[in-house]
Amino acid sequence: MLKISKIVFHIAVLYVIFLFGNLVQQTFNLFVPGSVIGMIVFLIFLLTGIIKVSWIEEGTKLFVNHLTLFFIPATVGVMNYMEIFSATVLWVVGIVLISTALVMAIAGMVSQWLIRKKEFQHE
Repeated sequence: MLKISKIVFHIAVLYVIFLFGNLVQQTFNLFVPGSVIGMIVFLIFLLTGIIKVSWIEEGTKLFVNHLTLFFIPATVGVMNYMEIFSATVLWVVGIVLISTALVMAIAGMVSQWLIRKKEFQHE
């Protein structure tokens, strides 16, 4: 029971930051989505130590472990507009494949760079 309440608290912390980002976006009528503002605020909180990783670790693990489930509604929603995508299906598939390959390559290079940097600091 303690673990469940801990996860609920962690998710609540993340949700409050998300709501804060939406509030900032609506208050100042910004073109940047509130969720992006919330992520920037969250990053600042993590970098400055206002929020410790251990305070939200269990909740974020739950989200990451079930991340694929969050894409199902978007994928099903696209099926409603197949007539729009049918004319440009090759372009869309090409763009998706190229962008996925780029993201994977860049993420791999950054990860390797960070690992080398960490190993160099320990020597």
